[in-house]
Amino acid sequence: MINITRETFDNEITESPMPVLVDFYADWCAPCKMLAPILGELALDYEGRFKICKVNVDEERELAERFAVSSIPTLIFFKNGEKAGSMMGLQSRAALEEKISTLL
Repeated sequence: MINITRETFDNEITESPMPVLVDFYADWCAPCKMLAPILGELALDYEGRFKICKVNVDEERELAERFAVSSIPTLIFFKNGEKAGSMMGLQSRAALEEKISTLL
């Protein structure tokens, strides 16, 4: 998974040739920690077809504000550089795969 900063956001997200999931998280967030291994597995399973990135909201407050992230984890999906959906809270692998399949 790729850690995104304000400086790398446009390159990694808006210019990406494949759909992207951005996980807005914090190191202290228990549900975020539980979601991390699921996202790691998905990143490997969909490598080359779908990109998964992370944004630490404590370090990148500007990005969190830009996307109105009010609770974490917040997952925002992008396709062709445009927001294509979002999910809040801990999600199951099945729910994430269902959403990913609609973007491929």
